[in-house]
Amino acid sequence: MYDPSMRVLTVLELLQAHEEVRGADLARRLEVSPRTVQRYVARLQDLGIPVEGRRGVGGAYRLKAGFRLPPLMFTPEEALAAALGLRTLRHLGLHALAPAAEAASAKLSRSLPHDLRADMLALEGSVQFDTGPWVAPTDAHLLAALLRAVRDACTVTFTYAAPEAPKTRRDADVHRVVHLEGRWYAVAHCHLRGARRSFRLDRMSALTVQARHFTPEPDFDAAAYLRSTLRAPKPTYAISVWLDCPPEDLRGRVSTWGTEVRPDAHGTRLTTTREGLSGFAAFLLGLDCDFRVDSPPELRAEFARLAERCAAHTGTGLSGPPGAPYIGA
Repeated sequence: MYDPSMRVLTVLELLQAHEEVRGADLARRLEVSPRTVQRYVARLQDLGIPVEGRRGVGGAYRLKAGFRLPPLMFTPEEALAAALGLRTLRHLGLHALAPAAEAASAKLSRSLPHDLRADMLALEGSVQFDTGPWVAPTDAHLLAALLRAVRDACTVTFTYAAPEAPKTRRDADVHRVVHLEGRWYAVAHCHLRGARRSFRLDRMSALTVQARHFTPEPDFDAAAYLRSTLRAPKPTYAISVWLDCPPEDLRGRVSTWGTEVRPDAHGTRLTTTREGLSGFAAFLLGLDCDFRVDSPPELRAEFARLAERCAAHTGTGLSGPPGAPYIGA
């Protein structure tokens, strides 16, 4: 079993992990008497750690509300997780938190032992993140207020700017907040529509939390609901295109929503489904690499139509005869 010092640290870890721990549970976990647990708690108090106790039958211990230890006791895995988490905030669209993340990272680095600090600095110098074009910047203060409203089950009021529609003032009972495909969403019951709706946070503004409460839905899978509502319309064309570049060169340029991208013959095979082809044809031209359309033939015909439009406006057309299977970038 542990030596006395390890038992004291175990008491501290259990108090940090739980809001309150019964003295009897601590004694059973450490295989000591309740009186010995009291001595361990007193030792923590002597070290300046504010442990509060509740006497009587079922007596328990807890750390004083708001007390947090500096990250001096992080394991290597915990330090790595914290450092990576701080660095990925931008990839969640929370650019406003970048200064706070930098300050937290600096505090973390200063408080870590030498070996862990060296590992953290190695991470800073070795790992690169590249934010894709699909990430929408989100107001961190709005997100924080919304999360508090979800926690307290309070109705919120906000202004919503839907695309190609006038701004509306909404009251909503937000059940969950979901991050999906680079965007934050509030999944809520909308009072204006009288039904469940999802709202993009980057289109919300002037949010206020009301004193009115609602009853949350238990076991509600907001992510599944959101995916079902954002699903693309029933496709008409099955598309298969070979791209003359490796998959890694397409990161951040090709959305993986409803699209498969895999290595194929020193290039990339892209397969997806679409109802319309004109937008996808323009997208392929914008990738700035050679490609070959294997299916459907309607997509090759779409390039022929684009070539005619180019010729009409500029006097020149795309390379190759209409309907050619291989298209240059």
